[in-house]
Amino acid sequence: MSRRTMWISMLTASGVFVVVVGAIILVPRLLYPPLSAADLHGVGSAQARIELQQAQSRLTNDARSAMLQSCVGLLVVIGAAATWRQVHVSRESQITERFTRAVDQIGSRDINVRIGGIYALERIAKNSHADRDPIQFLLGAFVRGKLTWLVGTADGPEHPTTSVDERLPVMNVRAPDVQAAMWVLERRPRTPDDPKLYLSRVDLRGISLRGARLSRTLFRHSNLARAALAGAQLDRCDFTDADLRRSLLDGASLKGTNLSRAHLHGASLRRADVRGADLRGADLSGTVLEEALLTGAQADGATVWPTGLSAEVRRELGIIDDSRSP
Repeated sequence: MSRRTMWISMLTASGVFVVVVGAIILVPRLLYPPLSAADLHGVGSAQARIELQQAQSRLTNDARSAMLQSCVGLLVVIGAAATWRQVHVSRESQITERFTRAVDQIGSRDINVRIGGIYALERIAKNSHADRDPIQFLLGAFVRGKLTWLVGTADGPEHPTTSVDERLPVMNVRAPDVQAAMWVLERRPRTPDDPKLYLSRVDLRGISLRGARLSRTLFRHSNLARAALAGAQLDRCDFTDADLRRSLLDGASLKGTNLSRAHLHGASLRRADVRGADLRGADLSGTVLEEALLTGAQADGATVWPTGLSAEVRRELGIIDDSRSP
């Protein structure tokens, strides 16, 4: 604060103080002025005149006391508002400092520091609604940047790979920072207006997300081979051309999910809810579909079904099979 601003503030405060003091002194006297001789004319008893003057004085004092109490109450309210404002500003400053420190941490070369920064961002998201979307975007970018699966580029990976790499360590061992980021993303507070989580073209092989809440997430062209997704909420996700071979999806909810051209060979979908899903062009050969709900799922002539799932059985299950589609 500049010296000029300080002087202006001091003069303003002094002026307000003088006005308030003057009002406390003058207003009660204007409301209840002292009784004059003319006012007391006709009052024969001297004792009665004294009592009337005392009563008028009490009215003046009572009015002055009421004004003082009002001023004190107003000062308390102003003080409380100023304190709340200071606390709010201090809290925002602390959150900004914590956010900056966490961003620095997830860029560290030390994996333990990165994991600490990821969990620090989760704490910030829980405490600050305004920072939830930026943190979601930041962690999504972190996952995409760490394990990119650049399908379709000149030097990109084969997709799907010739076989599932059984020797590849699970995510918690291979990239524990990415696993931590995914756990934080699936636990994030959700609202109907949340932006979609973008995790397309990401190498998520061996990820463990049992019971995760990832509805409306984009996994287009990603590799989720051997992913543990049992009981996960994956409604209305987009798994277009995603590699889900050997993935565990038992009891998962995939209502309205786009699985077109997805690779599900050897995946397990026992008791999974796949109602209304798009299975056009999906490879379901060797997929376990015991007790899976498939009512309204869409298929076409390019859909590859497990052995024994005949056209008649598919009709009984409520699958909409348009074999005339290309």
